[in-house]
Amino acid sequence: MSENKRLMRTQALLGIDAINKLQAATVMIVGLGAVGGYALEALARSGIGHLILVDFDVIEETNINRQILALSSTLGQPKIEAAKARVLDINPNCNVETISLFVNSDTIAELLSHQADMVVDAIDALNPKCCLMEELYKRQIPFISSMGAALKTNPAAIKTGKLSQTKNCNLSKFIRKRLKKRGIDISKIECVYSDEQIQLSENAIFLDEESLNTEMSAGRQGRVRNTLGSLPTITAIFGLTIANRLIEHIIKN
Repeated sequence: MSENKRLMRTQALLGIDAINKLQAATVMIVGLGAVGGYALEALARSGIGHLILVDFDVIEETNINRQILALSSTLGQPKIEAAKARVLDINPNCNVETISLFVNSDTIAELLSHQADMVVDAIDALNPKCCLMEELYKRQIPFISSMGAALKTNPAAIKTGKLSQTKNCNLSKFIRKRLKKRGIDISKIECVYSDEQIQLSENAIFLDEESLNTEMSAGRQGRVRNTLGSLPTITAIFGLTIANRLIEHIIKN
């Protein structure tokens, strides 16, 4: 058994070869919010040796209901800084690289100049998400994308599969349409999604002035976006499921 007691139980289950692969792997996580934060948590605890953390946002009080990085003690901190501190508290031997960047067509080349074995796409905005997915696909960089976790309440409806298989998810519907137009084979893109048929209450979608102010201050276009209700349980399961699939992929490849 390994002398690293932090990974002892993981090694007992998966074996030393798997541990060595995880410690040798480089994983990039783009988006450290509700889904990306929990994916990061599991990957850090699994012993991933090199993590590249990408986000441009700061932690706000409205994040606390669902984001693992959001605490009273981290309010106002850049998410990448809070994330790095948490990872190193879990695994001091992890090589943590942080990139403060908003993903778009102007920044994607800079982002992907940082080489990773696999990428977690946990972006929640449509245009940046499609930009990232398209470039990862074209460059043949393995990745897993999170589809929409907001407005969902049934954990049993969460699945992994190909983007072409998704249903009852507005986000994936728009992504499928855009990527098809760009000549991308969506049957080859792996994602985590929920096929739950939602029944919306009148309060589930609302305009959040704080969210709008954050977008404008972060250098976005200031477009008004509706805020969607979400549960910490569902977003966490999305993130943990993504991490589990990455761990499987790294061990098998």
